[in-house]
Amino acid sequence: MSFSSKVKSEVCRYVDVSKEEAIAILSGVMKVSGTIALASNKQLSFKVTTENPSIARLVFKLLKAHFDIHAKIMVKKNNSLKKNNVYVILINEDMGVKALLKEVGVLKKEDGFSLEFGVPSSLAYDDITKKAFIRGSFLGGGSISNPEKTYHLEFVTHDNNYAEELSSLINTYGLNSKVIQRKNSYVIYIKEGEQISDLLSIIGAHSSLFYLENIRIMKEMRNNVNRLVNCETANLSKTVNAAVRQVESIKLIENEIGLKRLPKNLREIAELRLKFPDESLKELGEMLNPKVGKSGVNHRLRKIEKIAEELRKEGR
Repeated sequence: MSFSSKVKSEVCRYVDVSKEEAIAILSGVMKVSGTIALASNKQLSFKVTTENPSIARLVFKLLKAHFDIHAKIMVKKNNSLKKNNVYVILINEDMGVKALLKEVGVLKKEDGFSLEFGVPSSLAYDDITKKAFIRGSFLGGGSISNPEKTYHLEFVTHDNNYAEELSSLINTYGLNSKVIQRKNSYVIYIKEGEQISDLLSIIGAHSSLFYLENIRIMKEMRNNVNRLVNCETANLSKTVNAAVRQVESIKLIENEIGLKRLPKNLREIAELRLKFPDESLKELGEMLNPKVGKSGVNHRLRKIEKIAEELRKEGR
């Protein structure tokens, strides 16, 4: 089971909700994954299609508990390579589909057959119902990537107006969701791990939230270790390269003019560097008598390199 399916299954376990929450959840699900049909005899029907059995059970339970609607559930084989079952919840005229669609904001409440494409403010009007609507929208058209691979959460819809309004609703919780068009669909997406955690909290997926946070902590630890290792490696390379350069300069001076021509303080550090090419500046300084600090040793070696550079210029 994918991480996305696990999140949806977890969210679907919360069925003890008020009627206002149930309406908001159903509205979110039905607006994204629902299909409305008008038969030749002018009989209206509506179906919700999903591959997740938990979502099918939730929709069925909410319809039964809050609307006294015993929807018909059909199970079909998916023709795609996934071979998952497809669950269809069907609501027809005899079950009061028209009144239901108006109550959940799929149809406008005026007489006639007029669709409501946006996010109904009358259904998502406070913190509880807003969260319920976002939860339903995620169940209907949302998905989340495996956080071990990447951070990406999205809602897919076919209506730009709905996408913009859902994004605005999500962003009232301090998030930064954005909308893009993908072929014939509109996608509301979030890519930051911390914001995805916040959205999981909003829809009530707390176990999935803890799982995601554990992965985020492990990733951050690995990144910090990698940064430290890279930094240490870079510093070590820098130290080794400097030591090699210093030894080359000292040998050049020794061959050209002899180390005895150097001032005593430079000759001492030059001899130590030749004898201990792998030691750090601090360790070289502690070998001197009297001891010299790291900056003092570095200063002397820079003078030696400058002398070597002048000798190279003279030899050209």
